[in-house]
Amino acid sequence: MTLHPRNPPAPRRVELLAFDGVQLLDLIGPLQVFASANEQAAAAGLVPPYRPRVVARTRLVTSSAGLVLQAAALPRAGPAPDTLLVAGGQGVTQAARDAVLLRWLRRRAHGARRIGSVCIGAFVLGAAGLLDGRRVATHWQQCDELARRFPRARVEPDPIFVRDGALWTSAGVTAGIDMALAMVEDDLGHALSMAVARDLVVFLKRPGSQAQYSATLAHQQRSGAFDALHAWIAGHLAADLSVPALAERAGMSERSFVRRFRASTGHTPADTVQRLRVEAARQLLASTTLPLKRVAQRCGFGSEETLRRALRRHVHSTPGEYRARFGAARRRAR
Repeated sequence: MTLHPRNPPAPRRVELLAFDGVQLLDLIGPLQVFASANEQAAAAGLVPPYRPRVVARTRLVTSSAGLVLQAAALPRAGPAPDTLLVAGGQGVTQAARDAVLLRWLRRRAHGARRIGSVCIGAFVLGAAGLLDGRRVATHWQQCDELARRFPRARVEPDPIFVRDGALWTSAGVTAGIDMALAMVEDDLGHALSMAVARDLVVFLKRPGSQAQYSATLAHQQRSGAFDALHAWIAGHLAADLSVPALAERAGMSERSFVRRFRASTGHTPADTVQRLRVEAARQLLASTTLPLKRVAQRCGFGSEETLRRALRRHVHSTPGEYRARFGAARRRAR
């Protein structure tokens, strides 16, 4: 994009499909990303790049939170959208049974450059026959059901969003914001997408490879007794994280620490440390071009080979394969 071009590009049409029972953040999160991209572009003297709007079968849509939204009618003619997204929410079950809505979605998707879903909105795409043979993400709690309902889709339970050609699908709720930021980056470049992320005070612009259910969160589910220790470990992955060192930090004997830690978290201290290190390594592999040796050092692995073994165990992938699929260099090359 250039400042005040003589023939400015037409804004990209973005249609977000809503329905009664839609989850507000599934809808409003991506909508605000595109709106903020317009604001950032305008502040820089650029042509607003998007024309986003919410569309639905009815003029008024009641969200699952009870808030009533005003939507535009489903477009029956006119230019196809650049991007067509389906939100999730409790109303997905009824929407996936709406024959009129599904016919419209199939027709509208045919002319779109890019289609996608947020969270369990993937069930609506599946009901319209738009997931067959494609890699797909959805909320981690619904992955098995999505795979059962649509066996021709290749459901990936781990990533927060998946891009398979023109199809983009995300995991639950806030993952829709990450996916929309990735779309903005794909369209307009890294700098503008980061400006949007800063404007929205997004703590971390996560790549699609980020696990839906973080290791830190997973280890905090059973009890909060070791939450402070988990946070310290995550911030000191290259430190001595042996059982004696952790027991000393927790103010316990080694034997008592191991017993109470496992009872509280369901994992041994060593397994917890490795999971947190693997999660951090995945983040670095996906978001940087650091040499593998540096990644291993930063995450506390003793060697590149130790990192390779840990990644194969937890992600069933080598570092090279993981970076080739999710890495920053691959995204810039597209």
